Amino acid sequence: MYLLNSFTVKSMTLHNRIVMPPMCMYSAGTDGIANEFHFTHYTSRAVGGVGLIIMEATGVLPRGRISDHCLGLWNDDQAKALKPIVTACQKQGTKVAIQLNHAGRKCEAREKIIDAPSAIPFSQDSPMPREMTEDDIHETVNAFRDSAARAAEIGFDAIEIHGAHGYLISEFLSPLTNHRTDGYGGSTEKRCRILVEILKAIHEVWPVEKPILLRVSAEDYEPNGMHIEEMSKIINLVKPYIDVLDVSTGGVVSTPPMKIYPGYQVKIAEQLKQVCGIPVVTVGLITDPHQVEEILGGERADLVALGRELLRDPYWILHTARNMEVEYPWPEQYRRGFQTRK
Repeated sequence: MYLLNSFTVKSMTLHNRIVMPPMCMYSAGTDGIANEFHFTHYTSRAVGGVGLIIMEATGVLPRGRISDHCLGLWNDDQAKALKPIVTACQKQGTKVAIQLNHAGRKCEAREKIIDAPSAIPFSQDSPMPREMTEDDIHETVNAFRDSAARAAEIGFDAIEIHGAHGYLISEFLSPLTNHRTDGYGGSTEKRCRILVEILKAIHEVWPVEKPILLRVSAEDYEPNGMHIEEMSKIINLVKPYIDVLDVSTGGVVSTPPMKIYPGYQVKIAEQLKQVCGIPVVTVGLITDPHQVEEILGGERADLVALGRELLRDPYWILHTARNMEVEYPWPEQYRRGFQTRK
């Protein structure tokens, strides 16, 4: 089975092609510190055999959280709480990444300041964000670097930068939300500038042998928004600084996709893989192992992320191997539950 094949990027070798994508749990304290829930949540998927776990969007600043109950990594107490979770998952053979994020204008935490590239609210009911100054941008770049340094010290196997779903980096990239006239707005290169600066800053502190992932929204579903042609230009600008592209769509504005179906984002991931020549993760209502096999066997993507399906079934990989009568190393403690008793 293709989904059970290993995959190597830099020093990281995954024992299969299944990824748990970052999914906000909104379960941290207001201090952004991980707790017992996070330990159980992530280690369950590691026991279940997931090749790569990408931890949920983790704020690099207090005003960079999506909510008051999102994880943070802007101080050492937060790092201390994450370390045993990472270590426990790695002991099961699973690799662990962390997704670093700044929520931008979609910050719903109780912060007095909401940052955005331009003073454009997300909706009529959303608060008005302030347009960031260059000093604000530099502070944000430094915050990503500092959080990446903590992630390296914790021992994460990889790091993912959240440039999707209408959060701060995505807001800078999209012409719908970036109306700046300075060095951070206008042309593709200028709208991409903050992302390049963040990636360069992370390279100063992140181990060279460990991969960096970038998650993007490759389609805004609006005529004047982001489309694959523009995203291809952006990826080629940042390709020297990333190792894997995690492809999603939407979120910059509330416009939904015209059609949603299992694998509805696979085609755009496949196109970016072909155009940019970089390994890609695809995601989007994928649940069936036969569909995963078609995606991987057809080289449409290199890794497949299962979001809601892994919420429903932490042991999806083990159950899939058993149902398809494929030998797979169950955890020793549970193996007798799947042996035929004579």
